[in-house]
Amino acid sequence: MVRYIAQRLGTAVLALLAVACLAVVLTRSAPGDPWLDVKHNSGQREAVLDARYGLDRPLPAQVGSYLWDLLHLDLGVSLKLRQGTAVNTLIAESFPVSARLGLFALGWAVLAGVPLGCLAACRRGRAFDKGFRAVCALGGCLPSFAVAALLLCALCGGILKVFPAAFDGSAKSYVLPCFALGLYPMCTLARQTRAAVLENLQTDFLRSARARGLSRRRLVFGHALRCALPPLLALLAPMLAFALCGSFVVEQVFSIPGLGSVLVRAVESRDYPVITGVTVFLAALVIGCNLAGDLLSRAADPRVRLGEEGQAHGGAL
Repeated sequence: MVRYIAQRLGTAVLALLAVACLAVVLTRSAPGDPWLDVKHNSGQREAVLDARYGLDRPLPAQVGSYLWDLLHLDLGVSLKLRQGTAVNTLIAESFPVSARLGLFALGWAVLAGVPLGCLAACRRGRAFDKGFRAVCALGGCLPSFAVAALLLCALCGGILKVFPAAFDGSAKSYVLPCFALGLYPMCTLARQTRAAVLENLQTDFLRSARARGLSRRRLVFGHALRCALPPLLALLAPMLAFALCGSFVVEQVFSIPGLGSVLVRAVESRDYPVITGVTVFLAALVIGCNLAGDLLSRAADPRVRLGEEGQAHGGAL
């Protein structure tokens, strides 16, 4: 297990460094210039600004310098949004809002999706199961920004002004963004829970338990769901990454001052350090969530560990 963790950590670090290299190369290679819209700008002033922020050096030198700073957890300073402000500071100020939004969205998705999936497995083939699958199929097809726009039109304007149209930090202002962001994970998690529970109900020991008179509800919630936890834990990792990183458009729709808004404004103003820093930060979140999901699924499923031990002994023999 220790060897596996070390291998995965090494792969994660290499992947993060590769993302950083690509982010620097792509942002610097994109057409345009961060100083084009600066008032009273001239070629001489542009050269001075490039020299100050290291944009006049060759691209390989810029990549090497950025990687060296990244190893020291330095993501650079903003060129345009808040000139001279560290990107680390911008992330520290804006990410908590995005994190709360993502965690609330994933929380209601888990609390609603897992029980609904189990309940649909209990009532397989009945009206509830058919309606459940239809709703999950529809919810899984709708992108979060479309759901956000529909909710904004329906519940924030016109006759029904139930929720605030713009984010103000109150509890009510979290409801619609969290619902829009959590609908797709909820539908996906509910469908996967139903499929995993039904698959485990076909195993021999659960059939034997059913033959001994154990109720179907107890079979589902007490035994089949427990056996379905490892694949569900592995599924939660990318969902958590999606919830933390996928709220950019939703934040724009509801005017939420989160990390997504910072990245969108940085792209509009060609603020290279902010674009690269936020990209690297989000990549680190995704890689970390996937690594944590793999480790949790391995810890929750003893069959994986037993299979590895068997392979190790077989190789030694």
